[in-house]
Amino acid sequence: MSTTTASPPTAASAPGRPGVRRPSLLRLTGVELRKLVDTRAGLWLLITIGLLAAALVVVQLIWADDAAQTFDNFFVPSMLPIGLLLPVLGILSITGEWSQRTALTTFALVPRRGRVIVAKLAAMVLAALASVLVSLGVAAAGTLVAGATGGAGTWRLEWALVLHAVVLQVANVLMGAGFGLLLLNTPLAIVGYLLLPALWSILGEMIRPLRGPAGWLDTGRTMEPLLTPDVTAGQWGRFAVSLLVWLAVPLVAGLIRTLRREVS
Repeated sequence: MSTTTASPPTAASAPGRPGVRRPSLLRLTGVELRKLVDTRAGLWLLITIGLLAAALVVVQLIWADDAAQTFDNFFVPSMLPIGLLLPVLGILSITGEWSQRTALTTFALVPRRGRVIVAKLAAMVLAALASVLVSLGVAAAGTLVAGATGGAGTWRLEWALVLHAVVLQVANVLMGAGFGLLLLNTPLAIVGYLLLPALWSILGEMIRPLRGPAGWLDTGRTMEPLLTPDVTAGQWGRFAVSLLVWLAVPLVAGLIRTLRREVS
């Protein structure tokens, strides 16, 4: 007499227990977007960014010459506080997982860390795109007020400038993400992102042998042409080289470190 041992039903075949599907990348990106404003620090940082952009427009309306009160002149300065502070929000999104110990939950629910990181980066890129819309919005409001109060109020804008603004803001936010992934510590990442490029810029001005390399590696210099509608091929090349050093290297090294770091 022989017996047959039946294998237990799997989760996918058991009645009433359908297989669990992993969350899509789109859903994970939505979760990460919500995380950007869920914390008090993130919410107030976004509010501060919006207020600073609006404040620059108000300052121009009060003190700038009437002829300078145009749409493009309102648009470009409004990008500056956004480009400086929005990457800090991306840093908080990444390093907060470790400082607040939420990585234990996040990587338990989504064991493949790479998908979580891609979702975070996608959320930051979307936030950068939204920031360009905010700059366009405050510039439009400033132009309307200028036209009503005696300023030039002209609406002429080179669309190449909008494209450059998108590239600039996405690059800035991904630079912040790279420092966040590499250091995984909020104060160190923020200080590193804000201080190291500025320190290199100062050294490039002070030390003669560094002036040549500074023209290629100083992000203050290489990003400045993108605030104008006309960028030459050489300027794009310098911009790309500076991104290789300050964006690609920290981002790749940070990805490797984050994927390998033990969650405890």
